[in-house]
Amino acid sequence: MSRALLEFLGELSLNNYKEWMEAQRARYLELKDGFLDQVGVILTFLSKQDPGFSVLRPKDCVFRQNRDVRFSANKQPYKTNMSAYFAVGGKKSEGPGYYLHVQPGESFLAGGIWMPAPETLKKIRQEIDYAGQELVNILSAKEIKSYFGPLEGDQLKTSPKDYDKNHPFIHYLKYKSFILSKKITDDQVFSGELVPIAQEAFLKMNPFIAFLAKAVEQAEDGSGIL
Repeated sequence: MSRALLEFLGELSLNNYKEWMEAQRARYLELKDGFLDQVGVILTFLSKQDPGFSVLRPKDCVFRQNRDVRFSANKQPYKTNMSAYFAVGGKKSEGPGYYLHVQPGESFLAGGIWMPAPETLKKIRQEIDYAGQELVNILSAKEIKSYFGPLEGDQLKTSPKDYDKNHPFIHYLKYKSFILSKKITDDQVFSGELVPIAQEAFLKMNPFIAFLAKAVEQAEDGSGIL
């Protein structure tokens, strides 16, 4: 299925218009069902780590193929990837989660929280201020550092409001998104091992997700308890 999916997405990138997609509708639906099955296996795996995932269905995690072109200069109607976001609360959750992106030459796995709302970002910074060494230890652990590399995300050029430029964790306080990612080659997708690769990556980044979730829990209910 994974090879067929990449081939379809490659063809879609060259034929990104409604008439082509309508002619390929049956093929697309079959591939989408296969992708949903893979997402379901990953959900079952994540549910064993956090029961909050157990209430989700695959369609709660998979993004629509249609693009929202209303405010975009790019008027192509379809995304040329298939992707899913695994977060407690579903793909629209504002909390941290795990991301799977399948696209010819550009597949990757990621986890964290991208451009959180101001109140959530404030809580994450408060957690870093309070327990920044915990984050440093997580990101510097060999299992994470060698597998994902450094933390990714846009950063402020200056220190954020209420934090001194000499704060011991100022490097992390400047972040506006908090992401770990791992590229996946087409050969890895072709191998049929996409699901176990995703499971391995998501398990490795679990301490990082837990750190962010603790801060987001504080933002939502003040408990700070996972």
